[in-house]
Amino acid sequence: MVCIDHFDLMRTPAGRERHSKLSRNLLQTGRPFRILPQFSVPALYALLEEEIVRDTSAGFDWVYVDGSHRADDTLLDAELAWRLARKGCIFIFDDYSWPEQPVESVHHPRRGIDAFLALHAGEYEHLSKTAEQYQMILRKTSEMRIGFLVDQSAEQRFASALGLGIYLVLAIDTSYAMGAAVTIRSAIEKTAGRLTIYIVDCGICVEDKEKIKSSLPKRYDVTLVFLDLPTGSLTAELGVAWAKVDMIKILPVERALYLDADMLVRRSLEELWNTDLEGSSIGAAMDVGFPMGHDGVSRRQYFNSGMLLIDLARARTYLSELEARVREMKDARYHDQDVLNVHFADDWAEVNLSWNAQGLGTYAEIGSADRDTLALGDMKDPGVVHFTGPVHPDLVAVLNPFVQPYTSKPWGYAGAPGHPFKDEWWGVLNKTAWAGWQGSTQYHEMCEGEKQKAIQDSITKFETRVQFY
Repeated sequence: MVCIDHFDLMRTPAGRERHSKLSRNLLQTGRPFRILPQFSVPALYALLEEEIVRDTSAGFDWVYVDGSHRADDTLLDAELAWRLARKGCIFIFDDYSWPEQPVESVHHPRRGIDAFLALHAGEYEHLSKTAEQYQMILRKTSEMRIGFLVDQSAEQRFASALGLGIYLVLAIDTSYAMGAAVTIRSAIEKTAGRLTIYIVDCGICVEDKEKIKSSLPKRYDVTLVFLDLPTGSLTAELGVAWAKVDMIKILPVERALYLDADMLVRRSLEELWNTDLEGSSIGAAMDVGFPMGHDGVSRRQYFNSGMLLIDLARARTYLSELEARVREMKDARYHDQDVLNVHFADDWAEVNLSWNAQGLGTYAEIGSADRDTLALGDMKDPGVVHFTGPVHPDLVAVLNPFVQPYTSKPWGYAGAPGHPFKDEWWGVLNKTAWAGWQGSTQYHEMCEGEKQKAIQDSITKFETRVQFY
């Protein structure tokens, strides 16, 4: 099922509510679906181009036209949708007897519907009982005819992409709004073509939402959508880490690329998006820190969950089992990453480390029997950099002689010492609504405060552990 609606460009409460209700209702069907958050003409035209490159499965068996009440808009939508309708398709016009405007007005859909009926006379069977029914229902009796071709490059483009362009997903609360702005901004700058960005709202304040919006480059083919979590979500119950599981249920698409909000995109995401998952539910890169897992999970290949390419239709098949496993393993050492590795143990495809380059300038340089089996050279010029580690590391991590330089994020009090791409991260930040943050008094006060907190926390732990007599 494919649904088209511009949802008021997500700028009004009514538009956002319409999107939320439609997504929720479609999820209840348990069937594959797509929602195209666009105006009808470009969305229908894109569907036509997609259908051209399909085999005998092209076309639709059921079409429902319920858009603008203007007669000319209705006629245009109907004409484009008719070309997508197979022979035998049930074709429904809503609002044929809409009472709020005179039927002869251009602001009433009937004039457009009547013009369509006259144009296609002989190509359909009337199923409506009377001319005054609220809906006009037809059965198409003619063969499907799209009526135009596209050049080879366009065919390849539509054959390779699932849906309209790339669907990028992040899941954050306010504490990661700034990091998310860098991830999103860098993705848009490096990736040409249609890009829809979904942010799963785990508690983002209004101010930070506006700052994220204003951080995007001005491009007509980029859409940003904030998704609300449903009542009873795992995130609400157990914390933000579990939003990666909640998003599988609420995303209104069949395929999505998830990125953590501590990532920097350095190359077009198109190659990654078009990765063949070979029938697996997810694609992911090996974890550089623990390539074969750790003591808390079985020894086997272990992926990092910071980047996930997800076949959502397939992943939803065993969603209830995944949610049950979350509750069983909610105290796992690496939280969602451990759970996802256990759940998708035999259902994931390995993706090149270039798309999730971890531990650069720190633990990736430290050899181990497991790490030495990885193609670490693929991370020298990465497509996506992952700044692993805490935002504000504790003293134990900073002083650990076995992992130096220590790992932390660029915007924390300790910075990201030794990381080869930390300056690129700051460069992108300075193109966002957080421009100038690194040189601000507020930033330096935050760094000093967090450093003192780390020192005091360590002293407290030391004094608790060591008893003086």
